[in-house]
Formats: sequence, structure tokens, C-alpha cells
Amino acid sequence: MILEKLAKAIVGISGWKIVGELPSLDKAVYIAAPHTSNWDGFWFLVGKAALGLEAHFLAKHTLFWWPLGNLLRWFGAIPIDRSHGAEIVPQLIETINKSDRFCLALAPEGTRKWMPYWKTGFYRIAVEADVPIVLAFIDYKNKKMGVGEIYKPSGDPDKDLDYLRNFYAPFTACHPENRGPIAFPP
Repeated sequence: MILEKLAKAIVGISGWKIVGELPSLDKAVYIAAPHTSNWDGFWFLVGKAALGLEAHFLAKHTLFWWPLGNLLRWFGAIPIDRSHGAEIVPQLIETINKSDRFCLALAPEGTRKWMPYWKTGFYRIAVEADVPIVLAFIDYKNKKMGVGEIYKPSGDPDKDLDYLRNFYAPFTACHPENRGPIAFPP
């Protein structure tokens, strides 16, 4: 409760707005985009706290040094070693399937620099665990962030990516030059 009030105060003082409401879902994959700056992580954590969202997120294992590691875990971070990337998605699917409640927040771009495609993990997790994707966003031009739509992936990547492109088109990244296309690797 204190963290939620503090986060709302940070949002208000900074001139940002949070829009949308958290859906009442026991399980979901939240995607947060665009992601082109370290500030995105800060603002998404503030937004997560202000909305009272109980969601886990992935963070590089190298960030989990004391005391930052304890703080990240408290916020819901799960340390990952990217050198073992092939193991992560199946483990997350299994975790969601075994849990009564488990929401996962991911930045599908996977990095802050320009990339020619999004990582597919969020999509594979949502399809294989049969959970909806909640579209969260940040818009630096209009200083707003929030929760948009709930999208149930069809299993047709082309159709689903078209939907995501249309949804995210109006939002401006912190560093627009680092924003890659919403596409999957060939």
C-alpha cells in the first residue's frame, strides 16, 4: 500500500499519467513496449507499483548483487542467465501451468538497442500456456503509460503481429531511433 502511494506520487510529481485499469486475470503475459531506454524499466516498475500489479518480470542475473538483488526479487524479478536462453520459455510455461495465479511482464524487444525483430518468448508462452496477452505501453511524447487491451493470441503469428503493430503504432519511444519493427525472426 505504501509502495503504491509512493509510485502514484512519483507519477504525479513527474507529470506522467497512468491510463487504463488492471484486468482481473489470474494468469497472463503482460508485454511492455516500446523499450528503448533504461528509463523504461524504471517507469514500468513505477507503473506496476502504482497500479498494484502483481507480476513477475525477467532481469539479467548479473543485476542480482547485494542489495539490488533483494530489491529486484521483492519487486517480482526472476533472474535469468541469457546464455541458457533455450531453457527459459519452457520453464515459464511450466510455472504458469502449475500456478493458480501467475502474471509475467516482458519487454518483447528484449533489449534497448535497435533490433530487426521482437523476441518470440512472450508469444510462445501465451499460446502454449493458453493465457491472454495484456498490452502495456509507454508513450514519452504524451507522458503516459498504462494498460491497454487484453489480447487472446490466435496462434497465427502474422495475424497476431498485425494486431500488435496497430496497437503500438501511436506510442513514442524514449529513443525512437532504437525502436525496431514488430516482427518475429524469419
